[in-house]
Amino acid sequence: MAATRLYSIHGKGLKLNTASDIKPYLDEMKAVEGLEEIRFGGNTLGIEACTALGEALKGNKTLKVADLSDIFTGRLISEIPQALSAVCDALITVPSLVELNLSDNAFGGRSADPIVPFLTQHRTFSVLKLNNNGLGVTGGLIIAKALLDSAEALKAAGQKSALRTVICGRNRLENGSAPKWAEAFKAHGGLVEVRMFQNGIRMEGVEALAQGLSGCPNLEVFDLQDNTFTERGSRAVAQALPSWPNLRELNLSDCLLKPKGGLAVATVLARGVNPKLEALKLTYGEFDGRTIDLIAKAITDHWPNLTTLELNGNIGDPEDECIQNVKDALSGHGHEDALDELDDMMDPAEFEAEEEEEDHPAVEEAEELDKAEAEKEDGEPAATTTKAAPSTIAQKVDKAADDLADLFGKVSLGEKPSQP
Repeated sequence: MAATRLYSIHGKGLKLNTASDIKPYLDEMKAVEGLEEIRFGGNTLGIEACTALGEALKGNKTLKVADLSDIFTGRLISEIPQALSAVCDALITVPSLVELNLSDNAFGGRSADPIVPFLTQHRTFSVLKLNNNGLGVTGGLIIAKALLDSAEALKAAGQKSALRTVICGRNRLENGSAPKWAEAFKAHGGLVEVRMFQNGIRMEGVEALAQGLSGCPNLEVFDLQDNTFTERGSRAVAQALPSWPNLRELNLSDCLLKPKGGLAVATVLARGVNPKLEALKLTYGEFDGRTIDLIAKAITDHWPNLTTLELNGNIGDPEDECIQNVKDALSGHGHEDALDELDDMMDPAEFEAEEEEEDHPAVEEAEELDKAEAEKEDGEPAATTTKAAPSTIAQKVDKAADDLADLFGKVSLGEKPSQP
């Protein structure tokens, strides 16, 4: 049996303040022949300990994975930048490194700068995990700009980017940083997995991300769970779907697609532009049976490998014909168990057919946040939004329907699906 090339003290709850505190563990780490992976998470490291760790890693020629998640619990915010710099700067000198995981370190936007030298100077890492770091808009902009600068430097040197995976969820990135992330994604071009769940990104930001990721034709995983799409964001994703023929997982759960947004996404999916899909997660999108019927058609015609389907929390009844159509379609491929529970479906009677999508509380809250941000930036009160009269709302609904039809006409992906 081959000797392990992993060194781990993960989850031991150690408080390592000084170089002498961490020395016994570094000695053990150095003794691992051909070391490929380290896991230091679930412990708390001070500045001196991180400096010693950095020195021990400097120039390593075999290390591939550095898991440094959750290493600053209980540390002062003033300690973190220097500690982070000590480790990240050392990793620049590790040419074999493929993955850096700094998740669950609450360093916030103020402590994002120490990561920048690694992101801009290390040329071969391919996996970046920054989940639950409290980056906010400011930190998000810092990281995204560093990734963009890295891509531009690689291009200038005639080199291709190795970046393949970016996981940056639960960071409140919001709309303020989304366009810069979109630029960075497009510039790298070879991304395979992008997860940006629970970031408070609204429809304009979703639109920017979808457009940026359209430049990543090898994308296999797209996860934007728990951000706010409505119709505008949904249409942007619908337009991007044909750019990802290798897509295996699409997670748009808790994204408030709404009926028109659901139709926009499902209509394109039903045309078979993502034939390799294995997991589709669309819970709590507030779309109705028309979208579900289109999904059933897509399963029948194009998705023999779909083994995970989540539709709970949308409009309809578990006994509706559209649900039975989905079950029959899955059964036809031998995946009867693919459909998740449907115990929280929404009563269609609760929704008016002519509901104005922009009146949803989540959207109103987003607009209020935008106004507050505008006041901060401009120093002037933002204009108060006046609710449209019923006739104006009807005109908007009609225009949205026309625009949706126009979108599908522009996609031009072959035969149009039968009407739901």
